[in-house]
Amino acid sequence: MLKQIQGLHHVTSLAANAQENSDFFTKDLGLRRIKKTVNFDAPEVYHLYYGDEVGTPGSVMTYFPFPHIVKGQPGTGEVAETYFAVPRGSLGFWKERLAKLNVAGIGEHEAFGEKRLRFAGPDGDGFSLIEVDDDTREGRAAADIGSAEAIRGFHGASFRLADPAPTAELLKFMNYQEIERKGAWTRYAVEGGNGADVIDIEALPSADGARQGAGSVHHIAFAVEDRAAQLAVRKALLDTGYQVTPVIDRDYFWAIYFRTPGGILFEVATNEPGFDRDEDTAHLGEALKLPTRYEPHRAEIEKILDPIND
Repeated sequence: MLKQIQGLHHVTSLAANAQENSDFFTKDLGLRRIKKTVNFDAPEVYHLYYGDEVGTPGSVMTYFPFPHIVKGQPGTGEVAETYFAVPRGSLGFWKERLAKLNVAGIGEHEAFGEKRLRFAGPDGDGFSLIEVDDDTREGRAAADIGSAEAIRGFHGASFRLADPAPTAELLKFMNYQEIERKGAWTRYAVEGGNGADVIDIEALPSADGARQGAGSVHHIAFAVEDRAAQLAVRKALLDTGYQVTPVIDRDYFWAIYFRTPGGILFEVATNEPGFDRDEDTAHLGEALKLPTRYEPHRAEIEKILDPIND
């Protein structure tokens, strides 16, 4: 078992419009944009990061906004919902707030003993706010969102899978334990994790496969403390038969990637060096930061990217 895995590090999704995406996460949800950079493989596309005040691993939602991208088609083989943790008693505040902002798909429900508020992002992204009692993480209060309501970070995520068994075995290998089963749903969690440590799997054997597009999760990343822990995880995955990429420097963390049996792209990312490596904490996410190899092309890239108004 990979004891190095702490829970989630970040979740990366696809969007259609950078400005709309930034407004939703910073103005509607009250998260901080902690980094404005570009896609390492497509520098004409932003890579936007949102999270708590400093981008603590387990709080970071990231997006690739591709102009003119087609809308995603939900189905199996994908991350279905991303869960945000909020304090007990705050769902009434959020329900009223999101309704006033004309957010789509709002609905209350309960699962695994937790009160939830489902809603959709600008591209139909699946989200839930979940009341969590014992989350000691500090939320980022905003002008109209108090500390008693502020999002603490992720609680976890849910997967839709045609055959959950192979991915369930992988999760167990990655330090997740089966907690509970209810119908088609099974919950897994990391004991003593980082708070963003719950994965729910829904078994949908007869459903069609997902088609990625705007609103789809591109990949989900799991946190390890440092590069030594990551190398140990990589070796163990390779020894188990997974095809794992070499370690890739993503400026703010080191990453490895592999495809799960259910089709979801997993990443394992380090908590180091963090998002303040090239910006003062007080000014995170303000300037356009470019990977070193793209810095000589800054003028050209800035002409292509549409400005984002804060």
